[in-house]
Amino acid sequence: MSTTIPLSRSEVFGELRKELYDDEEFHQSDVHIFFILGASGDLAKKKIYPTLWWLFRDGLLPEQTYFVGFARSDLTVDAIRASCLKYLKATDTEAERLSAFFSRNTYISGKYDDEGSFVKLNSHVLSLPGGAEANRLFYLALPPTVYHDVTKNISLHCMSSKGWNRVIVEKPFGHDLKSSEELSAHLSSLFTEDQIYRIDHYLGKEMVQNLMVLRFGNRIFGPIWNRDSVACVVLTFKEPFGTQGRGGYFNDFDVVLGQYVGDPEGEGDAKLGYLDDPTVPKGSTQATFATAVLYVHNERWDGVPFILRCGKALNERKAEVRLQFTDVPGDIFGKQCRRNELVVRVQPNEAVYAKMMSKKPGVYFHPEETELDLTYKSRYKDVKLPDAYERLILDVFCGSQMHFVRSDELREAWRIFTPLLHQIDNEKPKPIPYKYGSRGPTEADDLSKRVGFHYAGTYKWVNPHRL
Repeated sequence: MSTTIPLSRSEVFGELRKELYDDEEFHQSDVHIFFILGASGDLAKKKIYPTLWWLFRDGLLPEQTYFVGFARSDLTVDAIRASCLKYLKATDTEAERLSAFFSRNTYISGKYDDEGSFVKLNSHVLSLPGGAEANRLFYLALPPTVYHDVTKNISLHCMSSKGWNRVIVEKPFGHDLKSSEELSAHLSSLFTEDQIYRIDHYLGKEMVQNLMVLRFGNRIFGPIWNRDSVACVVLTFKEPFGTQGRGGYFNDFDVVLGQYVGDPEGEGDAKLGYLDDPTVPKGSTQATFATAVLYVHNERWDGVPFILRCGKALNERKAEVRLQFTDVPGDIFGKQCRRNELVVRVQPNEAVYAKMMSKKPGVYFHPEETELDLTYKSRYKDVKLPDAYERLILDVFCGSQMHFVRSDELREAWRIFTPLLHQIDNEKPKPIPYKYGSRGPTEADDLSKRVGFHYAGTYKWVNPHRL
C-alpha cells in the first residue's frame, strides 16, 4: 500500500512552473512588461502589487519581467513599496528578494485622458531592457469612468508591435445590459477578444475551478447531475458585516430584497442598521440582501429552481454551491430521512461534502444525517492554496482565458437581470427589514421553501479542521 506525501509549497510551485513553462505559448526567456494602471489606488496596493511579488518570489514569472506603475499621483517606487508593505507578507529572510522585486519596478505619472502621458509611458517602456520586443500586459486597476480614455490611449500609443498584448479589465463590467454592451463594443473596437481578460477573482478560487473536475471527472455525479435527481440548486454568498446594496419584494420575479436594521442586543456595529450610517441618505430604499429564483429552460434543468442568495450583515461568512437532491422514493423509514445534498464550500474553509443518511451507531435502528467530507485543510494539510489573483494573473501570462468572463457570458447575465434592476430603480420599493446577524428576511426562506428547497435546520456541517 503506497502513501502519497503531500507536496511542500516549493514543490507545488515547482510542478506548476514546469507545467507553465512546458506550454508552447509560454516563453520564459521573453521579456514581459506588466503595467499597473491605477498604481496609486487601493486595489493596486492591497492586491495587485502583493500578487506580483508573490509570483516573483516563488519564481513563477518569466525571468525578465518588469513592472510599470501609472497613475495621476506624483509617486515614487519607494512610496509604492511603503504603502504596500503590510500587504506583501514578506519575511525578514526575503528582504533581498523583495529588493530585487522592487528594482524591477518603475513608475510614471500622467493623466488618463491625455495622449501625451501615454506617449511618455511608451517611451519609458522602450528604455527598459528588451522593451521594444517585450510582451505587454495592462492591468486596469481603475474606476470604470476612465476605461474608455485609458484603453483608447493604450491602443494608440502603448501596444507592442513585436510581442503580444493583453488587457485585464476589472469589475464592474457595466451596470446594466446597455452600459455593458457599450463597454464591450468599445473594447472590441480596440482589441481582439483573445487580448481581453475580464477578471472576476471568484473564478480563480480553488473550489470554483474544482467544479469542472467534480462534474465531469466522477461517474457517481455525472448521471445524477440533472432534473431527474436534483430538486434545486442554491448558490449562497453571505457576509457578516454591513454595507449597502439595492431594494423590495417582487412576486413577478420571485425575488426578495431586504435591508438590515440594528440588533438592540448586538455589540458594536451590530447595533446599527443600514440607515444609521450617516453617509446613507435618509429613507434610502437601497437593499443589502437579495434572494432570486431562476429557471434554466433546457432539457437537463427544466423545472429545477436555481436559488441565488446574497447579503450583508448576516449570521456568517460563507460562499457555497449546494445541490439538493430529490426525496428517496418509497420512504420505508417513516419520514426520518432528509434529502441528500452535495455542497461545494468556496470560502471560508474550502471543502466538498455530501450530506447522506446513515444508521445511528448503537443498538437503535434510526437513520441520521452525516457527511462524506473532503475538507481541504484536513486532506491537504501541507499545501498552501494560491491566492485567486495569483492564479488568474498567471493565466494571463500563459494566454489562458478559461477562468475569465467571456463577452457572450457577460451579455447573457445582464440580459437576465437588467429588467429587474430597472424596475427596482424606477419603483424604489421599500425593502424588507431584517436584523443584523440574522439569516436575512424570513420571506426569503419562505420563497425558497415555496419553490422546492427543504430546509430542516437540524444538521450543520462542522469543519473537521477545528475539532
